[in-house]
Amino acid sequence: MVSLDAPLISNLDVWINIALIKEYHQNLPRAEAEHLVFAYLRRYGMENTAYKRNPALTNRERFCVMLLRAAMVADAVIVIDKPFTIIPDLKDASFIDEAIKTGDDLFDECHIFDYTWNKERYRMNDAY
Repeated sequence: MVSLDAPLISNLDVWINIALIKEYHQNLPRAEAEHLVFAYLRRYGMENTAYKRNPALTNRERFCVMLLRAAMVADAVIVIDKPFTIIPDLKDASFIDEAIKTGDDLFDECHIFDYTWNKERYRMNDAY
């Protein structure tokens, strides 16, 4: 889940927030998990955020880190809950779409839940 209701662990570096799932659920050694996370951060051009903590991230960086963390679950079905509350300065969903596409090989499905009044920001006519 990518949501403000499931925040990053504030006293851990970005790379550890992402790696924890692989370490605990798949018993991936820490060094391997770190290497893997850096490769994923590189996709987003965010290697420089690896040793930052949540309060030091921009809203866009935080969103991408939360997305990567959610994608670490095996056979992940990602739910993004109200992304414009995570990145309130966005005018439309272009950044969100690009972030999802950048990591779309890491998860099985991705669903966005948002208020219907935001449907124009997604360039949609048929929001449910």
